[in-house]
Amino acid sequence: MVPTRFFFAATLLLLSSLVIVAAIDYSQGSESVGKSMPKAKEKPLPIGVEGHILCKSGTSSAVPIQGAVARITCVAVDEFGYETAPFSFSSDATDENGYFFATLTPPEINDKMQLRECKAFLENSPLEACKVPTDVNKGIRGAILNSHRVLDQRKMRLYWVGPFFYT
Repeated sequence: MVPTRFFFAATLLLLSSLVIVAAIDYSQGSESVGKSMPKAKEKPLPIGVEGHILCKSGTSSAVPIQGAVARITCVAVDEFGYETAPFSFSSDATDENGYFFATLTPPEINDKMQLRECKAFLENSPLEACKVPTDVNKGIRGAILNSHRVLDQRKMRLYWVGPFFYT
């Protein structure tokens, strides 16, 4: 008689557990049914970097360097949270006002990577008389890209650095 009651109690306990588990599973499933599907990850905007490169020699005022180049170096994080090897790209040569502009577009970055930190550096001056880089505004150590504005018409995040100086 005792074994029959034991099996009956065990069976009743097992069935009760199954009903509770099914009810919990059903309630969690019904909550997610009413929610909308998560939005697809938005593609990152291209990045633009602008600045000026000037020559400062002696006590004279700074003058723009035409044909100078800046380098932008970035560190990214992959989909697993690991830092990737740094990658870099160069700006276009500066114009007659010493203005440079560089762009980094999303295809240049894997969709599964996120930019962690980018810095702009002095890269090259075409002037033999003004070829020594200075660390004014972190032209040697690298100016971190942290202030930007979104250009709606160009669909771009625009950062600015510098001015950088050679001497």
